[in-house]
Amino acid sequence: MGLGRAVCVVTGASRGFGLAVCREMAARVSPGSALLLVARSEETLRREAEGLAERCPGLGVRWVAADLSTEDGLRRTVTAAEEMGEERGAETLIIINNAGSLGDISKEFCDLTDMGEVSRYLCLNVSSALCLTSSLLRSFPGRPGLQRLVVNVSSLAAIKPFKSWTLYCAGKAAREMMFRVLAEEEEDVRVLSYGPGPMDTEMHDLVSTRAADAELRLLYINMKNEGKLVDIEESTRKMLDVIQADTFKSGDHVDFYDCV
Repeated sequence: MGLGRAVCVVTGASRGFGLAVCREMAARVSPGSALLLVARSEETLRREAEGLAERCPGLGVRWVAADLSTEDGLRRTVTAAEEMGEERGAETLIIINNAGSLGDISKEFCDLTDMGEVSRYLCLNVSSALCLTSSLLRSFPGRPGLQRLVVNVSSLAAIKPFKSWTLYCAGKAAREMMFRVLAEEEEDVRVLSYGPGPMDTEMHDLVSTRAADAELRLLYINMKNEGKLVDIEESTRKMLDVIQADTFKSGDHVDFYDCV
């Protein structure tokens, strides 16, 4: 599958991996495509959207500053995507579910006694990805000539437990299974869970300084000191190469290290 003339929706688009995805996507889609950047930071989104539009004059770029854990944020994001679809006549719908949070990793399992804290975490990291994806797929129903692709930005934490990462591991595992169900139910939707690997992002800084588990903190500190962190741009290119090659089984988990 080539990316073609696409409507692309990228969440968590204002920094880190999500921003790198937007920049690489803009360089690969066909003229006439549209790119929707979604995140909470309005100022950063505006600046990045303006930069992308300037560098790629054939690309329609819009942004939505939204909290995707709220009904209003979801509604405004879906509405913006629908408007772009009507304007552009897309051949491909690409949904990149990148938005998420690490949770309070200073707490271990037995410290998590606040149901409100857990519910808020799952709302942002699981419920919002489900509701946004299902709403967008309903807004862009299957038809001849339209390819639909859903990407879940995943992690090794979806399949392996890490001490002090109770919420993060649970959220990633839930998302992974959730999107596997989508792949089973909607045979015309291509579904990929991609693990970008440990990158030099804000998440790395949080783990190396705040994780309750001392061994995990040391592991992350050593990875950076030894130059073993994954380059963000390289991981982004690998993900889009996997998408364009289109040889993965729908619903599968593909890790950065599977592509090296």
